[in-house]
Amino acid sequence: MNFLFNEHFYGNPVLSWLTACAILGCLLILIGTLKAIFLKKARLWTQTTSTGWDDYVLDVIERSIVPLLYIGAVYITVGSLSLPEKITFAFRIAFLASATFFVLRIISSAFRKFVFTFLEGQQDSLAKQKQASGLILIVNIVIWIFGIIFMIDNLGYNVTSLIAGLGIGGIAIALAAQTILGDLFSYFVIFFDRPFEIGDFVVIDDKSGIVEYIGIKTTRLRTLAGEQLVCSNTDLTNARLHNYKRLQHRRILFSLGVTYQTSHELLAGIPELLKTIIQSKQYVRFDRAHFSGYGDFSLNFEVVYYILDPDYSFYMDRQQEIYLDIFREFENQGIEFAYPTQTVFVNPEHAH
Repeated sequence: MNFLFNEHFYGNPVLSWLTACAILGCLLILIGTLKAIFLKKARLWTQTTSTGWDDYVLDVIERSIVPLLYIGAVYITVGSLSLPEKITFAFRIAFLASATFFVLRIISSAFRKFVFTFLEGQQDSLAKQKQASGLILIVNIVIWIFGIIFMIDNLGYNVTSLIAGLGIGGIAIALAAQTILGDLFSYFVIFFDRPFEIGDFVVIDDKSGIVEYIGIKTTRLRTLAGEQLVCSNTDLTNARLHNYKRLQHRRILFSLGVTYQTSHELLAGIPELLKTIIQSKQYVRFDRAHFSGYGDFSLNFEVVYYILDPDYSFYMDRQQEIYLDIFREFENQGIEFAYPTQTVFVNPEHAH
């Protein structure tokens, strides 16, 4: 029996192999037991809480931490044996690669969870989460690049030349893709500064539409005519943009003119008449009405009021009601609207 235990396989006696297997078995049983007991009780506890972070932590433990512990148990067991250098190096590469993968996955998922949790309490959170997908993708790419470089450095390779090459390559790419990078940075500006969001009605120069999609390079609008308008993010951040979705009230200014034949009494009562009509409407705030000047063919009045609702159709309905009421009251009181006219005076002595 001692002879059997002293037999060597791959540079280790049988007793060392049995000991390593026993260690591995104990570690696997311990990890499995802790997983079954801890996760089961923790799942029951999370059902009594309102936050989603505890469920997220348990998912991370189950999907990343536990596999990492299993891999670590195998690596510890292999480390207790005296194996050839190539096999030991291969196990080390496998362990670092798997450990890097799970750690980077935890970091990526944590960043995603943080962004989505931050957006959950905001208005139109689903649209904002969809918009944030581009940002999450870019950050994840950066995380994985640095993680892989860190892993290569821990394997003993010189990453200085690699980093320098990435720097030179980055400069070359930046020069070749200035427009794309400009749109990318503009995307970050749109995401963090939020001059507009999905669902907003915006006007840029002579173009207008509802924002449908905000991407890494372009933003897409659905115009009132029905077609899709694609704009680069740089153009949008550089333009003077009117966001009507964030309109709280509308200021309306309009003018009207009456004929010069209107009596002083009627003329003096017009501002009060206009005020009464406007104040009779709901969600409308009267500001002022004045006799504003003498025109070429009319006596002019200027009126200002506010519509206390941003909806365009609501504004048009109230304005129509006000205009119709003004027309009816002027008709009832015999006040005539002015229109372009010209009076010609003829001298009888020169008529022939």
